[in-house]
Amino acid sequence: MYKSGAAAADDVELGDYEQEHERRGTVWTATAHIVTAVIGSGVLALAWSVAQLGWVAGPLALAGFACVTYYTSTLLANAYRAPHPVTGDRNRTYMDAVRSYLSPREVLMCGIAQYVNLWGTMVGYTITATISMAAIRQSDCFRRNGASAHCDASGTVLMLAFSVVQVVLSQFPGLEHITWLSVVAAVMSFAYCFIGLGLSVGQWVSHGGGLGGRIAGAAAASSTKKLWNVLLALGNIAFAYTFAEVLIEIQDTLKSPPPENKTMKKAAMYGIGATTIFYISVGCAGYAAFGSNAPGNILTAGGLGPFWLVDIANMCLILHLIGAYQVYAQPIFASVERWAAFRWPEAKFINSAYTVSIPLMQRGSVTVAPYKLVLRIVIVTATTLVALMIPFFNAVLGLLGAFSFWPLTVYFPISMHIAQGKITKGTKWYLLQALSMVCLMISVAVGIGSVTDIVNSLKVSSNPFKL
Repeated sequence: MYKSGAAAADDVELGDYEQEHERRGTVWTATAHIVTAVIGSGVLALAWSVAQLGWVAGPLALAGFACVTYYTSTLLANAYRAPHPVTGDRNRTYMDAVRSYLSPREVLMCGIAQYVNLWGTMVGYTITATISMAAIRQSDCFRRNGASAHCDASGTVLMLAFSVVQVVLSQFPGLEHITWLSVVAAVMSFAYCFIGLGLSVGQWVSHGGGLGGRIAGAAAASSTKKLWNVLLALGNIAFAYTFAEVLIEIQDTLKSPPPENKTMKKAAMYGIGATTIFYISVGCAGYAAFGSNAPGNILTAGGLGPFWLVDIANMCLILHLIGAYQVYAQPIFASVERWAAFRWPEAKFINSAYTVSIPLMQRGSVTVAPYKLVLRIVIVTATTLVALMIPFFNAVLGLLGAFSFWPLTVYFPISMHIAQGKITKGTKWYLLQALSMVCLMISVAVGIGSVTDIVNSLKVSSNPFKL
């Protein structure tokens, strides 16, 4: 049968991919990938989130988001193959799965949601890294001048320093050239999370082991402010559980038999279950230790523990964010570069490239294209400028959680499940739509709360990013 050149090229590319991509993953490797993807800087805001919701609603919200995430993950696992979840053709990415089951309009919506979430996470990571660097500078000031010293730390220069590092790392063609960085980032994420948990427990024990805080959560200056804080807390929790955009990619590493969807469902149960236990421990330990005064970032809490240990935790966080930033940035770089090459295929600037030797690299050299150099610098610079304009940790995390949770974690998995199972209007159809609608309303409310908090913070902030 005749095939066009493009179709034949696609077949060759797919064949090469299948030869190079040997699937050896098991339920345990998938569980490890899930835990690594889920646990990140969002965990630092959980003590504050539980403080806003209180001793009852806080743990219930963590458990509730975990249940929704697990259920929709099982639906998404079935969409890895199409049209049948066991015998159908593989989908290598989230967008491939959406393309197999839903309309072109929904594919476009998925792309927008994914890439806005990727770029927004880069903004959030820039803010978080700067806060940690400023905290280390403050800690050094306290050590030199005493705990009662007035130690302000403007983060503008520190944010620019973080961005310079990202400009350098962004010049690597892809993540396969800096695998070591991802490994270091994963190890660092566990290090600072467990240090934060240990310090919170130590702080709680040092205060006699009594529970701080209130059943209804922290008080606020007004009922409106309380509402915004509750919505921000829900957004932070939603952000902490986000991993749907990489689930299909994780599933694509699994060997078969047994069927990949069966293995992935077990991995999701183990991974999300372990993460939920850890999240509830961190959130409740931080709230017990600091009560209603729990900070937005637990590592910036005053009197958390020995300065040197808190500094180590912040250093681990910075190293994690340096690597995690690239995990989110590289797909954006690749997409923009493909668009530029398609838009101006004959441009000399687009087609020129040079080989640069780097002795310490595994491959020995990299190919540098001037247009890629410029585009990547522009993207990192734009990210930094936005982070400078809205340097508000909890509000940005809440906004990211609101924007990514409903479409990527709930709407598309449910829609693909309905299309795959050919589910018609009936009890199950209405229940699925009700779940989607409830999550949509929560996301919209959280988004409004996050934007309102950002606007209010900008009105009262006389010096951006001053800790």
